[in-house]
Amino acid sequence: MVLFLKNLLFTLVVPGTVGVFLPLKIAGGHSSASGLAFATACAFFAIATSIYLWCVWNFAVFGRGTPAPIDPPKKLIMRGLYRYTRNPMYLGVLTAILGWAILFRATTLVFYAMVVGACCHLFIVFYEEPHLQRTFGKEYDDYRAQVNRWLPKPWHKLGA
Repeated sequence: MVLFLKNLLFTLVVPGTVGVFLPLKIAGGHSSASGLAFATACAFFAIATSIYLWCVWNFAVFGRGTPAPIDPPKKLIMRGLYRYTRNPMYLGVLTAILGWAILFRATTLVFYAMVVGACCHLFIVFYEEPHLQRTFGKEYDDYRAQVNRWLPKPWHKLGA
């Protein structure tokens, strides 16, 4: 129960702020999207939510931790979407931001997504990857050699 609450709190504070609250604040208004734009935005939200929840589930159930740097998984997660890309959770948040951009027809949100993506990349390169290498050593090195940081290789998955 405690692990569930930690994951819930992190989700509300970090991805909730970056992927929901700030995009709504930036868009600053009512969406007039209908038809295809509305359906596309909803598809982006469904995909983003599914990605994020699947990743958090893996962190909690198989890694016994959270996405928060102060309480990370105790085991290296290499299952689920992590077989295809090392950073599916960040891709899920970026997908949500792009969903808002479509819903509000807001190019400012596309720019915001690029800024968030750049910040995530820097955090990954300068904090997450060195931390994972120190924590998991060769296991992480082998994983890193097989799975891309960002772009999934759908034709190749870890363990195939």
